[in-house]
Amino acid sequence: MRLSRKVALVTGAQQGIGRAIAVALAREGADVGINFLDDPGGADRVAGEVRGLGRKAITVKGDVARAREVEAMVAAVVAALGPPDVLVNNAGVFPRSEFLELPEREWDHVLGVNLKGSFLCAQAAARAMVAAGRPGAIVNISSSAIRGDARGVHYSASKAGVLGLTRAMALALAPHRIRVNAIAPGLTDTRQPRYGNTEEQIAARAREIPLGRMAQPDEIARIAVFLASDDAGMMTGELIHVNGGAYMA
Repeated sequence: MRLSRKVALVTGAQQGIGRAIAVALAREGADVGINFLDDPGGADRVAGEVRGLGRKAITVKGDVARAREVEAMVAAVVAALGPPDVLVNNAGVFPRSEFLELPEREWDHVLGVNLKGSFLCAQAAARAMVAAGRPGAIVNISSSAIRGDARGVHYSASKAGVLGLTRAMALALAPHRIRVNAIAPGLTDTRQPRYGNTEEQIAARAREIPLGRMAQPDEIARIAVFLASDDAGMMTGELIHVNGGAYMA
């Protein structure tokens, strides 16, 4: 129970990696705020899993790219569960587009959710941590796409930005005893890689991974738990790749 009596907020937690992280944090003793945008049923199911582990849960609808909604989301978690000790910036979007046809509105949407959203949520959560006078941990979800993705120029740029954001926030928040780290998942068995790819294409990509398979969401979640816990108490500003050897930096 490495996170006993802790409060965590996970964005985009209604499915996939976010859902796995929310449940893993609860398994280690945390009460969890579950953010979602447009799938209340999925969020409710995750909340049920958290409560089934004996922890408290609240679902909070909110667009992470909108400051007022982020502020309301954090305020709702504080009111229901208490000030957050842990934030996991997981919410993200990855529409596939060819670079020469990439519209400005799609660029703005991806950067707004993935990068601006991570900033807004981290700022709001950190303010709550500082106001409560307690240390904390922020875990940002980057991606192995920081090396480049031909159909995801906007996505690659946003996730590279998350890495820069992580390092700069680690320095800015260290005096407040708030650690900031990031995880870069590779190909993971969720809905996300299935947007714009066939099952055959995904299977072919998985075979190219040195360990011979794609990651499971729980494998990403276990790293998030580690970074959120005191086991990583001397780590800040770091990026951990979880990709089976597909990309080494």
